[in-house]
Amino acid sequence: MRIRIVDAFTDRPFAGNPAGVLLLDAGAFPADSWLQQVAAELNLSETAFAHPLTGAPDAGWALRWFTPTTEVGLCGHATLATAHVLRTTGAAGGVIAFRTRAGVLTAEAAGDGTITLDFPAAPLTPEPAPEGLAQALGAAPLSVHDTGPDCGDLLVELADEAAVRALAPDFAALARMSRRGVIATAAAADPAAGYDFVSRGFFPAVGIDEDPVTGSAHTALAPFWAARFGRAELAGWQASARGGLVRTRLDGDRVRLTGSAVTVVDGELHAVP
Repeated sequence: MRIRIVDAFTDRPFAGNPAGVLLLDAGAFPADSWLQQVAAELNLSETAFAHPLTGAPDAGWALRWFTPTTEVGLCGHATLATAHVLRTTGAAGGVIAFRTRAGVLTAEAAGDGTITLDFPAAPLTPEPAPEGLAQALGAAPLSVHDTGPDCGDLLVELADEAAVRALAPDFAALARMSRRGVIATAAAADPAAGYDFVSRGFFPAVGIDEDPVTGSAHTALAPFWAARFGRAELAGWQASARGGLVRTRLDGDRVRLTGSAVTVVDGELHAVP
């Protein structure tokens, strides 16, 4: 079985967010226990498993995502990575539709090789900061929003970009703050740098202390910052050690996420189900 590692939301190797991608034969997914073991073996923030659907009117592929410890309901970078593999191998072209736990998601490649994902916008609900959040993050929030059932994160606005970049969270404490993770964000210090806002994503509750680039987080970041800037099209820089750029466009209750991807490993998995 072919197994690939793809760096997503970057145009060069060893940047962005690496995702494992396995294209399976048509039919049902293998046992959840096997999917989880593969994801744990790769030990990347997410591994995507996809298989073709036969006769489905709404989607050509079924898609699931696993962290090293659990299945998640929505993942942007591993969807981008899967679309990249399907496109570059010739397994699929045009608009690729995936059936997922978050509904049908689509991916479409442009002439320059970038891929645009069509995801549901996260519903943002303001809420008080949980007790201990400032101490767990190491910075005082300006505002806190719940991001709804698909993401299950807290979106935390901080004073400025420097505060986001300086965070050194207490991950054990942060794991108790939300169902999935905490997204810290602030406006860019210098919009001339090529991005409008900055973020970092912490997900210790699902086995990922800090995610390099979180596509799904931008389904919340896009509407949050679109309302602040008064513009539908924005660019976000996720300021992890690897870093990555996500271009966003808010369109009603949908968010378009655009980025590049690079295959860095193309190998063979011997422990097949």
